[in-house]
Amino acid sequence: MNPNAPLIYLDNNATTQVDPAVVEEMLPYLTKFYGNPSSAYRFGKQVGDALELARQRVSRLLDCEPSEVLFTSCGTESTNTAIHAALSIDRDRQHIVTTRVEHSATLKTCELLAKRGYEITWLGVDSRGQIDLDELEAAIRPDTALVSIMWANNETGTMFPMDRIREIIRAKGVLFHSDAVQVIGKLPVRLNDGGIHFASLSGHKLHCPKGVGVLYVNRRSRFSAYMTGGGQENSRRAGTENVASIVGLGKACELAAQNIEREAVEVKAMRDQFEQSVGAQIVGVRVNGDAESRLPNTSNLAFEGIDSEALLMMLDDAGICCSAGSACTTGSLYPSHVLKAMGFTDCHARSSLRFSFGRFNSESELERTVAVLKQSVEKLRPLVVT
Repeated sequence: MNPNAPLIYLDNNATTQVDPAVVEEMLPYLTKFYGNPSSAYRFGKQVGDALELARQRVSRLLDCEPSEVLFTSCGTESTNTAIHAALSIDRDRQHIVTTRVEHSATLKTCELLAKRGYEITWLGVDSRGQIDLDELEAAIRPDTALVSIMWANNETGTMFPMDRIREIIRAKGVLFHSDAVQVIGKLPVRLNDGGIHFASLSGHKLHCPKGVGVLYVNRRSRFSAYMTGGGQENSRRAGTENVASIVGLGKACELAAQNIEREAVEVKAMRDQFEQSVGAQIVGVRVNGDAESRLPNTSNLAFEGIDSEALLMMLDDAGICCSAGSACTTGSLYPSHVLKAMGFTDCHARSSLRFSFGRFNSESELERTVAVLKQSVEKLRPLVVT
């Protein structure tokens, strides 16, 4: 990266800038209030009280009961816990339904389970990244232990029709887990409406530090602990809690609730203006994903005739951060599994970049990014061998 280039961070689906108010909330629990929240004396109990306040703040954002909030280390742990909990409830149910565009936390877990004898039904998607609801309904069987479908895709931003999906799964009487990591904090979520038994949340996607997450566990759902040991989290997740980060997550959720309209309106307007400017100034650009049902902050663009890795390096040199796919699969030799599942060619997938915006971005940053993109594409296109 050019040391003189100002940083422009447009990779908010990978991680987010920690809000200064979150840092401020955390600091006392890294210095003054360092007690173990499980301790019986007052010094420990006041730390435990801070955990419960955080739990209440998270529950208000999710529109659920505080007792349904289970603190974990990350979204990946939450997803793994949900899948293994569902499989442990009834040993006669060894079938899982999921999609081919899930985050690697779900994909890799299901692939491993398949090697151990479990049966996985993989739902395909169309060119918009949407599943066929009739195919979903037909895939659910009497021996299905769990349906796991993400709320919104991390690469394209495509949002699945969650209300309809919940209706289908509820009618079948099967447990439902949703990886809600990307949607929480960007759009309102109402888990009290029912139909979802487990949902995953990751703190660092909503302006909180890395290393803390949540698994929503519906209070009426049977549950088996994935991590065993002590009696923390009401004996549902052993291990001394990451107090400072949990406190930070509670504050981040409080701030997210306050900024939810800004995310849904202002950040979306910023994203739309970015796409319009790119389309007006650069030929051969296509938006990947569902234009009608997409996260308000996500723009996945294919640049015809361009290798995304080369373009990514030029943007990086200009101090602009975006990605060629999920941060969890960066460095892979393979094209995006999401874009491939949508039916795109390897060439199309390898020409695509994801830009994801947040409330700390500005219009001037977007103008600078469009200018650098235009310049970079104009330099790269003559190098393409036809």
